[in-house]
Amino acid sequence: MILYPAIDLIDGGCVRLAQGDFARETRYDEEPAAALARFADEGAAWAHIVDLDGAKAKEPRQHELLARLAKGARLKLQVAGGVRSAAHVATLLDAGVARVVVGSLAVNDPPAFAALLEQFGPDRLTLALDVRIQGNHAIVATHGWTEGSGQTLDHVLKLFPAVRHLLVTDISRDGMLSGPNLPLIEAIVDTWPSIALQASGGVATLRDLPHLKRVGAAGAIVGKALWEGRFTVRQALHASR
Repeated sequence: MILYPAIDLIDGGCVRLAQGDFARETRYDEEPAAALARFADEGAAWAHIVDLDGAKAKEPRQHELLARLAKGARLKLQVAGGVRSAAHVATLLDAGVARVVVGSLAVNDPPAFAALLEQFGPDRLTLALDVRIQGNHAIVATHGWTEGSGQTLDHVLKLFPAVRHLLVTDISRDGMLSGPNLPLIEAIVDTWPSIALQASGGVATLRDLPHLKRVGAAGAIVGKALWEGRFTVRQALHASR
């Protein structure tokens, strides 16, 4: 299982939100480039970075910063936020980003996302589906989690048989340090075994990581627990193995 230490960016600074709420922001002093260097020093091979300004604005806001970070990083970057076109994807890949995350576009304009998969290949794109659990269904939210799509996760996935990388966030758990939604992750893995699933939302302790691996997660996005000093990247990598 791959560990993805996470950085969320607002106005160039590192932050964490609670349940995707921009009014519940915690800002950290460390600069993003310094955080990436720290992750690499502790052994991480990947990092996950989100341009929250772009996600909120529905267009790129910090892609120049992301490009600079990619050029200087000693690990592979998966980046998200405000990606709405082939030009956005190409700019980031050309800057050295290893994989680009696309979310709202796939839900709102499926043919456009299918075209991106065809143009850039399924190994360079990650489909991000952020969900709210309603009864027995995982309902996809869009636009930085501010809008509901009314579509289930399974319905969206059926539109894109070529997808190989999927990032699923349980919004109710994101930034809450309440533990990951293991039944959700296990159900997705069982239903879509050909997809490499990255689990996001709720990781609070080192014990959560082997649990995610046990239910089949190919990757774990870890943010607030690292930023709050609950454990280190090095410890998380050990637990993930």
